[in-house]
Formats: sequence, structure tokens, C-alpha cells
Amino acid sequence: MKTGNLLLFRIGFIPLVILIIVFAGCERDDESPYLETNLVTDYSVASHWLSLPVNLKQADVFYVYPTAWYKVDDHEPDICAVDHPMMMEGARQAFARQATAFEAAGNVYAPFYRQADAHYTLSLPEAQRWQVIRDYPAKDVIAAFEYYLAHFNHGRPFILAGHSQGANVLLVLLSDYLGHHPDVYKRMIAAYVIGYPVTESYMASNKHLKFAAGPDDTGVIISYNTQSPKVLPGANPVVANNIGLVINPISWTRDETPAPASESLGSLMPDSTGQFVRVPAFADARIDLTKGVLICSSVNDSAMFRLAGTMGLGVYHSFDYPFYYFNLEENAIRRTHTYLGIK
Repeated sequence: MKTGNLLLFRIGFIPLVILIIVFAGCERDDESPYLETNLVTDYSVASHWLSLPVNLKQADVFYVYPTAWYKVDDHEPDICAVDHPMMMEGARQAFARQATAFEAAGNVYAPFYRQADAHYTLSLPEAQRWQVIRDYPAKDVIAAFEYYLAHFNHGRPFILAGHSQGANVLLVLLSDYLGHHPDVYKRMIAAYVIGYPVTESYMASNKHLKFAAGPDDTGVIISYNTQSPKVLPGANPVVANNIGLVINPISWTRDETPAPASESLGSLMPDSTGQFVRVPAFADARIDLTKGVLICSSVNDSAMFRLAGTMGLGVYHSFDYPFYYFNLEENAIRRTHTYLGIK
């Protein structure tokens, strides 16, 4: 059984996914320390990769981890180094509870990348926030993706997978890179853009992309953001006022029909020792089309808050992958087999 460390849920990470909130932060000098350099990370250096698989399957997975770093000192730069110890450790822990769900479907490649401090980013006007993402996290990830295509992929089909800041970066890769490389996009099995809203306006602006309609269509985006039914409108900082497209990760439908926990293939949750284990019939799933979120009503709000409550009671952002881990695993295999023509 795949396991991880409970510490990841207890670190107060501030997800960059909260890009849509107006942040009333402290005033800063115009010359931010992160502007000193904008050199793209060199991905010919093996230590700049979190995962470089050896035993190869017929398909690949390119994984982008969520926010794993934040400033603990005002004098730190607003963009962390690619080898920052906090980020590297957080990335490894995120990999254990997210990326391992895709190991049965393909070879999981994962770059380390420079992450942005959320407080700094949120102090900027929206257009500048997206520019910071494009200038640093996304620039690194796209460079890593290009290096992966040139040196590791060898023409195999691939899955994209990310969460939170990683999902935000994948949206840039999908629009800015794959939009200009249709030959590469044809090899995309699916993109699991989880933990950040994929809006109608985004899809309208990127007509080369498709949102998933069922359990085995390919070349599509899969997305959802999980919360309790008790969360009031606007109280979930992940989605704020952005209404996202959602697919149910248990039933793989787009309507509001509930999928009971009994139909789930299992969740990956910490036991009393902090190790992550398979828990059957734990998380149910229902889409709320009005809010553009995935509702989970079968878990205990308070218990989840004690595990990962930095974003508020009933906001299950940290559990987007663990709640539906084994359904995601099965679905990635299914879409890969569909793409490869395996019965």
C-alpha cells in the first residue's frame, strides 16, 4: 500500500491557487528581490527533477506538485530557489499522496520548479499576478516539459497532472504551449487539473481544449474543487467567485446526481500513526453546478479541519486527491488504455 507522511497536512502552506482574492497586504518597494534574475532552470541537471523513472511503460505522466513553499521571513525573495529545502521536501510529500495514483498508468516525470510566494502575488493586480506565474513557475515547468519531450518522452502519449499551484501552472502550459503545438497536444491522454477552477471563459479562450464528458474520453481536462455542503458562497478561497467546470471523480458524470461513498474505490487517508492507507467507502461526491464545486458530505468537517484546516472549515482543498485517490488511479489507467486501444 502506498503511504505518505501526515506532516504535509499540518504544514500551513498558503496555496497560490488563491489568485482570485484581493489581498490587503503590506506595501512593498517597487524593486522586489525576486526581480534580480529570471534565468530558467536548467533541466539537463538531474537534481532539478523530483522524479525520473527508469522502468518504462507505454505512456507517461508529467506531474506538477502544489504549493510546497512560503516565505517565513520578509527578507526572503518572493520566488524560491529551485532547490529550496522546504519546497523540495513538500514536493516529495505531495508526490506520495498525489502522483503515485498515476504510477500504474504511466512513467511519472516530475520537475522541481521555482514557486511564487502567495502573499506577494496576491498583492498585485490580477494581470500582474498571472504574469508572475508565467515568468517563474510556468516558465520553469514549460522548460521542463520541453526538455522531457526532447530527451525522455520518445513520442509516447502522456497524462498531465497537477494540483493547486501546479494546476494553475498547467493551465498556462495547456494554453500557451499546447495551443501552439497541436502535434504534441494530440498525444495528450488527459490533463488532471485539480484544485483550481477551469472556467467557461478559459475554455472559450482556448478552443483547442476540451473538458471531460465521461470516464474514458481522451485529450480532455479533468477538474474539480472539493468542499463541504456547509461552506457558504465565497468562503472557499480556492474558487472564490470563479465558477469552474466540474466532473464527478466517482461516477465520471457532469450532472448533479450524487455518487455515494459506497461506490467509491477508496480514499488514501492517514491512520493513527500518520501513514496513509486505503479507506473504503469514505468520501462521496456530488457536483454543485451553481457554485462550480464538488460537494463531499460523508466526512466529518471538524476531523478534516484538524488535519488540514488552514483554508477554513469545510474547505477540502488538501483532500482533492486523497478523497478520490483510487478512483483517479483507475480512471488514469482507463483513459490510457482507451488511448492505446487496449481492451
